[in-house]
Amino acid sequence: MRGFGAQSLTLRVVLSVSIWAIAGLVVIAIAISTLYRRDAEKSFRDLLRAHLFNVVNSVSINENKQLAGRPELGDLQFSQPGTGWYWIAEGVGQYKTTPLVSPSLGATPLPEKPASEVPFDIRFQRFYDIKDAAGNSLSVAETEVELDDQGDIVRFRVTGNKAVVEASVTAFNRSLYLALTIFGAGSLLANALAILIGLRPLDRVRNALENIRTGRAERLEGRFPSEIRPLANEVNALIDNNRRIIERARMQVGNLAHSLKTPIAVLLNEARAMTQAHGTLVAQQAEAMQLQVQSYLNRARIAAQRETVLARTEARPVLDRIVRVMQKLNREIEFEMDDKAPGAVLAMEQQDIEEILGNLLENAARFARSEIRVSFVELDQQDGRDMAELAIEDDGPGLEPDEIKEALKRGRRLDESRPGSGLGLSIVSEIVSEYSGRFSLSRGASGGLRASLILPIVAQEKPKRG
Repeated sequence: MRGFGAQSLTLRVVLSVSIWAIAGLVVIAIAISTLYRRDAEKSFRDLLRAHLFNVVNSVSINENKQLAGRPELGDLQFSQPGTGWYWIAEGVGQYKTTPLVSPSLGATPLPEKPASEVPFDIRFQRFYDIKDAAGNSLSVAETEVELDDQGDIVRFRVTGNKAVVEASVTAFNRSLYLALTIFGAGSLLANALAILIGLRPLDRVRNALENIRTGRAERLEGRFPSEIRPLANEVNALIDNNRRIIERARMQVGNLAHSLKTPIAVLLNEARAMTQAHGTLVAQQAEAMQLQVQSYLNRARIAAQRETVLARTEARPVLDRIVRVMQKLNREIEFEMDDKAPGAVLAMEQQDIEEILGNLLENAARFARSEIRVSFVELDQQDGRDMAELAIEDDGPGLEPDEIKEALKRGRRLDESRPGSGLGLSIVSEIVSEYSGRFSLSRGASGGLRASLILPIVAQEKPKRG
């Protein structure tokens, strides 16, 4: 898989699933912890109630009207001072007697809350929280019982240290969070792997589209899941339809060119039989018409296949071939090639590249003294497209800015002493424009004319780092 980006579908799905899973685990942890705390507090209260009943059953009033009894609660904390685990039995109302207390409480008074603040329930029991002299948070279970037939009422209280509950909840939460963290990390890893594996067919589709875009394939090849197969079939159908449109346009252009070829040839032949003055004029106009018809036919053909995945041409072989031909035709001129974009593929038809190169090199050879330099360099992306600059520079006299404007006009020739129709640079400009490129002329470093072409190229996959 390639690196995740801000617009990555994989990253979005992984993040969405991860956030949802983490949120779910957090909610589950809080719910379980809350339920456990509630159960622990209930168990703690039940324990206090059991101790309270044990104390009630162990205490009585003797013949001296004194409280008597030795409650055995089975917990050493009731014997150790300051533990927060206490019991006390004391007379209420008219019954005044020495209270019975646990060894852990000793002579320290135990705070209490009035019944008006925490009333007794229907079983004449109540529970509330206090703090003892040692600063312990205590939970109190209290009841009042009539111990004899003379109406003597005794209040019983049993306290427990709430730190026990907190310690139990803390230990449980620690184990719970550890278990959920391990489970959550494993689940997130499993989800991420499942998503990466599930979206891997999209990588194959992307690679197949890159192969089409770079000219290594003409269709989406390979086996795809049933969810993606309709998309692949539609893309292949679109490519086939695009190819048929291009072939139809080429055939129509060829038919039109063939139908115009004969009438123009007849005009040229008839012009030769006319008087010299009229014949020359007719011949010149027929030749201009022939070039213009060809130019418009080229534009129609380019418009039919522009921006398709089928217009792909490797630049270097075409450059080498055209330069080699021009070198043979102009042996007195030295051609220098500087290719700084090896392997670049132009998003153009080969015959269009050959036409603009032929026009520019022929124009440069016409005025060069001894040298023509051809350079090809890849540029940074412009308007989201990959572009390259093809520059042709001669060491001739060059042109002034005003002359450059005139040279780019259709049919204008600045040097009437040399052969030509004056349409070459205009045709180059039109072809480059149809491919959404740019064509410009300027004075070169050697003083001659420099023709610059900004042409679209196919993005090449960058080599991956080891």
